[in-house]
Amino acid sequence: MASIYQLKQKFQNLLRPLVKRLYKIKITANHVTLFALFGSLAVSFIIWQNAQIKWLFYLIPVWMFIRMALNAIDGMLAREFNQKSDLGAYLNELCDVVSDCALYIIFALTANAQLVAAVVILSIISEYAGVMAPLIGKERRYDGPMGKSDRAFVFGVLGVIAGAGIFLNFIDYILLAVAILLCLTIFNRVKNALKKAENE
Repeated sequence: MASIYQLKQKFQNLLRPLVKRLYKIKITANHVTLFALFGSLAVSFIIWQNAQIKWLFYLIPVWMFIRMALNAIDGMLAREFNQKSDLGAYLNELCDVVSDCALYIIFALTANAQLVAAVVILSIISEYAGVMAPLIGKERRYDGPMGKSDRAFVFGVLGVIAGAGIFLNFIDYILLAVAILLCLTIFNRVKNALKKAENE
């Protein structure tokens, strides 16, 4: 099924000049990964501590876009400038999951906490389903319809809604849809990894 992840190649081409500059000044893939993590934690903390200031939720879509760029940059540095490492592989997966959880959980301030918790848990499981593919000798799975990039887009929109303070009840319905699509994502990642294994 279609996913925003499929636009990744075009996005990377736009970022390539910046990646080359970062490499020249000795910025590594792991530096970028950690910056994305601490940035996500900082944004989450600022909003959580100042929940009464609704416009702070506008930080979510802004940071989601920046973080998407950072995620692309760390991958390009690792692949194109020979910076792949075992530590980097751990950081890439773990920092992404922690960042997602930090940025999603703050919506418990404006939406049904149980739905937010369900989305957080299902997001973790969906990423786990993706990284399990190498255990059966296949490539990491990024199948949609609610992959990492798709969630970033959805939560960016939710940030705009929460920041504006309108249609707040509608957020619960969006979260329910995200939870359902995450279940489908988990199914697709497992199914497609097994299918590829059977066909080889």
